[in-house]
This record gives sequence, structure tokens and C-alpha cells, in this order.
Amino acid sequence: MRYILVCVMIFCVSPVWAQDMPVNTNANEPLEITAGKSLEWYRQDKKYVARGDVRARQGVTQITSDLLTADYTEGAKGSTEISLLTAEGNVVISDDENTAHGNKAVYDVPQSYAVLTGGDLKLVSPGQTITATNRMEYWSQKREAVAVGNAKVTRPSDTISADTLKAFFTQDPKTGETKVSRMEAHGNVVIITKEEKLTGDKGIYKAENNMAEIIGHVRIERGPNILEGERAEVNLTTNVSKMFGGATSPTGDSRVRGVFYPGSEDTSKPASEPLPQSPAKGTP
Repeated sequence: MRYILVCVMIFCVSPVWAQDMPVNTNANEPLEITAGKSLEWYRQDKKYVARGDVRARQGVTQITSDLLTADYTEGAKGSTEISLLTAEGNVVISDDENTAHGNKAVYDVPQSYAVLTGGDLKLVSPGQTITATNRMEYWSQKREAVAVGNAKVTRPSDTISADTLKAFFTQDPKTGETKVSRMEAHGNVVIITKEEKLTGDKGIYKAENNMAEIIGHVRIERGPNILEGERAEVNLTTNVSKMFGGATSPTGDSRVRGVFYPGSEDTSKPASEPLPQSPAKGTP
């Protein structure tokens, strides 16, 4: 037998939250929770517990899991204001474009903010999959995601990995499709394309021009050839890479460094486009 609970919620977001967080556009939608086994109501603790093939839906957002606990407060005129959902076991959170997976999720309903933990952490969206080992944070209304711990973005043409990755999504006004518009990578950044491997301390990717900027202890490897510097700009469409100096090494050298091996072709730059000069003074 399937038990169904329908709760209509009125959310009162504090002024501080209203300045920093987006308004939950699902707030005026009813929250429906269905369960395959049972639905328990703990009046004294102000919570509902749903068990077995649980599905919770509000607007375009849906959570499925094996177990779901809904904490609530009693609002004006007897309304039920559910503020927190805790899902456990085979958790999937989805909206109109993105799907997040984990073993456990804590979902702040007013802020449309979820933190997923456990194994098999991933966020699947059109054109890419984001994975992590520690936790995955997802703002459904802000359309932002943070992957922490061995974070990785896998796309058809390249991969981006780092200790922490933050992705910003935007909706295409023409097609209505949601895509990653910007990514920020921090710590042990590695970008692998069909032609190159790039490493550094920090990375910024912009989808509008398919460009990546790598900052701090940058190294580009293409075959046996190596470029080293403080900052690099990489066009992921044309595979043209530009390296810049600026940081002083332990030897006092702040210039760009390139090592090229005989018998190999350095294709990191077209022959007609010379390697940019370091801003440091002195003879190269």
C-alpha cells in the first residue's frame, strides 16, 4: 500500500537570507511525499518519516531515496512549514536539467540547497558529469554546484580535476538548455585534453569562449615537450596555449621556460605565433 502526504508550505525567509540567497521559486508549490512502505508522523518531534521507495517533489525539484525524514514547524493558520529534508540510501536529487547522486543528502527547503555525502557522488548535467569523494553541494535555484575531494569534470573533449571544483550553470535563452557557464578549480588542478596535460594551483574556465586560465606553478606537457611559467591561457577549441612568466623561482628566474626535444614537434603554438615574452626584465 502506498501512503501519500501532501503538505502546502509558506516559507518566511529572514532578511539576511533574502540578501544572500535566491528566493525559492518552488515555495508556493505544494510538497508531495510518497512512500512504498510507510509514512510516520511524530507530532512531538515535529517530523515525518517516510520509508521505502520514497519520492518527494516540489515544483521541478524531486528527491528519491530509501528513507526520508522531514522536519517541520507549525505556521500561521495551521500551515505546515517543512524546513529540512534528510534523505538516506540511493539518494537522487533532480530538477529540470541536473541530477545529483549520493548515499545521503540534507536538503534545506527554503534555500533549495543540498549537501550530498557518501559513495558514488556525482552531478550529471547536459554535456558533463561532475564527481567527488567527500561531498557534493548543489543550489537548485542558484544553479551552482561545489564538488569537494578528488573533484572531476568529465566532458567529451577534456577533463578537469582538482581538490575542489565549483560550477556555475546558466540557461540558454534560445534552446532553454542548462549548461555550465563557468568553473573554478582550486588545488592540484589538472586539465587533460586530446593534445595536452596542464597542471597548476588554480584554474578558471569560461564556456563563452571555451577558454581556461591556469594560475600558479603552471606546467604544460605536449608529448615530451614542456612549458613552465606562472600563468597560462588555453583555448580548448583551437588547442592554442599561451604561457606567461612573473613569479620568481628559487633560482631568481621569473621567465617562461620551455624544453623541446629533437625529433618531436612542439604543437602547443602555431609556427606563425611566437611564444609570449615574460614580463620580467633581462635578456631571455
